[in-house]
Amino acid sequence: MSKRKKHIGGRFTTVTSCISTTMVLILMGIVVFFVLFANNFSRNVRETMPVAVVVDNDLSQQELYLLQRYLREQPYTLRTSYVSKEKGTQQVSEVMEDSPEAFLDYNPIPAEFDVYLKAEYANLDSLKLFVPILKQRAGVADVVYPIEEMRSLDKTIPTVSLVLLVLAVLLAFVSFALINNTIRMSIYARRFTIHTMKLVGARWSFIRRPFMWKAFAIGLISALIASGLIGVGIYLLWMQDIYIGSLITPLIVGATVGTIFVSGLMMTLACAYICVNRYLRMSEGQMYLK
Repeated sequence: MSKRKKHIGGRFTTVTSCISTTMVLILMGIVVFFVLFANNFSRNVRETMPVAVVVDNDLSQQELYLLQRYLREQPYTLRTSYVSKEKGTQQVSEVMEDSPEAFLDYNPIPAEFDVYLKAEYANLDSLKLFVPILKQRAGVADVVYPIEEMRSLDKTIPTVSLVLLVLAVLLAFVSFALINNTIRMSIYARRFTIHTMKLVGARWSFIRRPFMWKAFAIGLISALIASGLIGVGIYLLWMQDIYIGSLITPLIVGATVGTIFVSGLMMTLACAYICVNRYLRMSEGQMYLK
């Protein structure tokens, strides 16, 4: 009866350890996912804010082609789009519900190139470096960019990123503490077995082995469950909105799942190793006190 109770108690401890570790890994996976998602969202916003390079009205087709090739060859350019006078006029007419020529004697809408920047260049510091050079380029009448939107991004994104980073670091410490406590409690129940094996001359590596395998199994099972639940949540989020779905890339999903598995296995193994060594160093008297 006593052996049966111990067996049931051991299973209960293992199940409890799996549940606790799974909950911790789910929280960690959520934080990692949103950190990566926020970074992807920031890049997407920056890469969809065009810099309008307004061109002179008297440029020939050859000069327009050379200017476009020059813009495409710049290290900050992600892609370019040419907006002719006719297309620009049509866009303005759709907004104003009337053509500018209806109340003016001429068409004031100039032709322009919309230059979409790479994310690392889409900030005010970078723009201040290359915009003056663009304005001096032959055929360029003006360079217009959304300064207020970029100023807002430059202030908001670093703050949000810092908050998420601090949250991730704090969660990592809390996760390690919780998993360590869970593993320690499961090993505590077998501390006298560890001491007995040590007395009969068993090597420390031999004594540690079953505990390490058990910790590995707990970490693997917990990581599988946590990854499955996080995966379902990501799928539901992806189905909820087309724009959000476009920001959830395979890289984000892979990094989130990878972090869960690496964290789950490394933390449980490290905690088991530390806890077993702790009891291996104890004397019999210390075993009773602990």
